[in-house]
Amino acid sequence: MNLETITWNQKNYHDFTNDLLSLQDTSYQKFQAKLILEKVNMIGIRLPLLHNLAKQISRGAYQNYLNYNPHFYYEEILIHGLILGYLKIEFEKLLQEVERFLPYNTNWAINDSVCANLKQFRKYQKEGFLWITKRLKSSNPWDIRFGFILLLDHYINDQYIDIILKLCCHTYIDHYYVNMAIAWLLSFCYIKYPDKTTKIIEKKQLSKWIQNKTISKIRDSYRVSKDKKDYLKSLIK
Repeated sequence: MNLETITWNQKNYHDFTNDLLSLQDTSYQKFQAKLILEKVNMIGIRLPLLHNLAKQISRGAYQNYLNYNPHFYYEEILIHGLILGYLKIEFEKLLQEVERFLPYNTNWAINDSVCANLKQFRKYQKEGFLWITKRLKSSNPWDIRFGFILLLDHYINDQYIDIILKLCCHTYIDHYYVNMAIAWLLSFCYIKYPDKTTKIIEKKQLSKWIQNKTISKIRDSYRVSKDKKDYLKSLIK
């Protein structure tokens, strides 16, 4: 099946689903299912294969493909999200496509894989950042995590580090995957900007859980000296 030239319809999408099922790796399926706490309909296909399929579909009638995609399997949802990172379209149009995808973003594995692949945000930092800040105001925890992971993957730089640190100190929905995203983001900020990030931790403006989880994740890093790890340990709430 040539995914770059195909005109999608009900029959060939059914054939595509059968192709997906033929790629099942049962050992990987069991391993990945244990990592995702939410119940999902997972076939068990390794990520590089899904990237390859998404890349091919993005070069063809991807809109037509999305119209037939029932988003039943975990892999169908992930392919949808990965396609976005390969699209050669105007950034404003891309943001519309991302918003179309967000209702299907309901677990950390899909969220984080899709964000990592949206490299267009590196080129359109200003426009992308404005869009991200709107997501952080959402009442949906997965929209908020999406925004924070985009910051982690594409915005830890001289221009945005100060505002990222300020955003991390705001109050958001008390949700495990939101809090974990903030702690993870701060731990990455620390690696590149240790002095700036340390000041945020010293002020203890973060919630107790985020403060302690951030310190824990930083102390897990082999790139942090023992002295600095010991000092951070003294800042645990």
